[in-house]
Amino acid sequence: MPWGSFLPVSVRVCVSAPPPPPTFAPIVVPPSTLVADLGKTCGDASLPEGKVTFIVGDDEERLESVSKNVLRIRSVFFRTMFGIGMKERDAAEVTVSNTDLATFTALVRYLCTDQLDLGEEEGGRAQRALDLRELAQMYQVRRLELLCAQALQESVGPATAVPLLEAAHTLGDGRLLAQCRRYVADNAAEVRASGGVEQLRDLGVAKGLLGDALDQVAELKGTVAALKGNRTQG
Repeated sequence: MPWGSFLPVSVRVCVSAPPPPPTFAPIVVPPSTLVADLGKTCGDASLPEGKVTFIVGDDEERLESVSKNVLRIRSVFFRTMFGIGMKERDAAEVTVSNTDLATFTALVRYLCTDQLDLGEEEGGRAQRALDLRELAQMYQVRRLELLCAQALQESVGPATAVPLLEAAHTLGDGRLLAQCRRYVADNAAEVRASGGVEQLRDLGVAKGLLGDALDQVAELKGTVAALKGNRTQG
């Protein structure tokens, strides 16, 4: 072979496909136990007498005349609170912090009815479901927690996907995070048109959370960049 000549070389480049999005088992809500639970109120001398009024939140709003018996048989948390030897057992009023009246009322109504009530306002249902799920975890009401998780899945849409994405990141909710990322990636133009991107609270995590969608839709990327610039100037 003459000096300076080259043999053709065939190079094969293998590009692996991106990993599939994580999958999660469907949320399964167990049947209501309300009837069976209410049956436990008959003949149980350990149950407390009377009703209680809750003083809720920083504004000290009142939720009046709630049966201690029902609360105690329906929640492990209240079972302890109104147990023998606890000061709340005979108290006429109990103070509740770290929540608001509407969310706490939804919790109590669930305990009395086994029904999920997120209010009538469509735009506020997703936030109420987030707040109520957190309260359900605190008061150890597993079925209500699952109902809220279901409601959050059903709430993902153009105007809610980005706020829910950010909330899922903050709360470490991998299921909701994956669903919102997929929704934004598949419906980025609709999300932008709805004003959902402008609802981002922490632009520091925006690029990481919305990375796949930002790469697919240039307009969405521009919206985030403009929003970041406006907040920096402000």
